[in-house]
Amino acid sequence: MTVRYAAVLATPPAEPIRLPGIDPDELHLAFLEDVYEVVAGLELVHPALILRPPDRPDAEALAWPGTAILRAPDPVAALHALTDLGADEAALVVPDVPDLPALLLGKLFRALGGAPVAACPAAEGGLVALAVRLPAPDWLVEALPALGADLREPRALAVLRSEAPRPGLVRRTPGWHRLCEQDDLSRLDPDLEGWENTRALLAGRPLRTSP
Repeated sequence: MTVRYAAVLATPPAEPIRLPGIDPDELHLAFLEDVYEVVAGLELVHPALILRPPDRPDAEALAWPGTAILRAPDPVAALHALTDLGADEAALVVPDVPDLPALLLGKLFRALGGAPVAACPAAEGGLVALAVRLPAPDWLVEALPALGADLREPRALAVLRSEAPRPGLVRRTPGWHRLCEQDDLSRLDPDLEGWENTRALLAGRPLRTSP
């Protein structure tokens, strides 16, 4: 039976979103917790947290018992750590997609049936998640540093396909959006289920700014 892991990259944002009356670290942690709850709810998939920096007691506290807590400075190290855990397939998920539908992660894993790598692109560039058959192919290990620790390189999908021996080795699945800036909060849909921690923190605040 294939052993699958979905691991959230618990990386602090380069530029935190700042809202009046809300601690930016608390907002980021709410994002992270919502993403973690999505991966922890997947069937036949083990959840994991990838900590960077390694000492993140706030992030560790939100994990359910039995969650793999790994310390890795970048996605390459994270994939190696997941391989050491015995994973046959793993998805790395960014921490700023609190409203990510679980269905999209399911599509990522299904795409690995036809290619060793599958990518869920972000609407504004970069990746939302990256799924890999393990151990990761050498060309992917060489390409990943160009994507950054949080997979935010705007041309991430193009970079992966250019480094692959042939483009078909990287499957593209339906994309989603990341919440990297204050204006991105307008992408949150109050009618969409999930993102409960982020929803509670933002309660009473308009998600769409006036023109």
